[in-house]
Amino acid sequence: MSLLPVASDRQSAVRLLACIDAASTNVTNDAWGADVVAILRAQSRLQALDFWMRNPDYLANELLIEFESTNEQSLLDLAQNILDSREPDLRRLPMIRYHFGAFEPLDNALSILCSAGLVRIRRQGVPGHVREHVYLLTAQGRQAMTDLAEKAIEISWYKERATVVARVAGDTGGKALKDRQYLQAEYADTELKHIIAPITDRVRNRLNEIMQGQTA
Repeated sequence: MSLLPVASDRQSAVRLLACIDAASTNVTNDAWGADVVAILRAQSRLQALDFWMRNPDYLANELLIEFESTNEQSLLDLAQNILDSREPDLRRLPMIRYHFGAFEPLDNALSILCSAGLVRIRRQGVPGHVREHVYLLTAQGRQAMTDLAEKAIEISWYKERATVVARVAGDTGGKALKDRQYLQAEYADTELKHIIAPITDRVRNRLNEIMQGQTA
């Protein structure tokens, strides 16, 4: 029985920084701090973004869904690239399904970003009942993501894929994103506290059918 791939806390920190950098909303005032350049609201949204980063087959499927409604060739090309480069096999980091969908504790990875001054976290609500987590990207954090991506091909992949994930997610909130992910039967049918099943073969078949339709 082969062991499932597991990311180190540092790898997870880079992945989360890429997500926050790509999917956050820029701020134009000092309401969150003079060095804060963008914010991302809700842990559920960050978890949903992270799921697509960790499961490239699900991301490719979203690109195909968008292609079928827009006919934008670049979306089809990107989905094909994800599958042809074997990202679903080489880049997949499985997640567990809980009552509210895919989830993994983020504290260790986020603490690395916070201790380095790249991200800060604000919790809104009252003691004992956090209503929302707000992730604040600092100017140092944005620059760090750019610098790291320029220096290492491996990290540039995180930045590039996070940009794709952010496009797929748009401005949609965390719950709605998880609802979209639940539309995939393999995700929805995964038993609680079990690893969410991949959909690579189904997505590849879907891609082949679309491409055959283009040449028919």
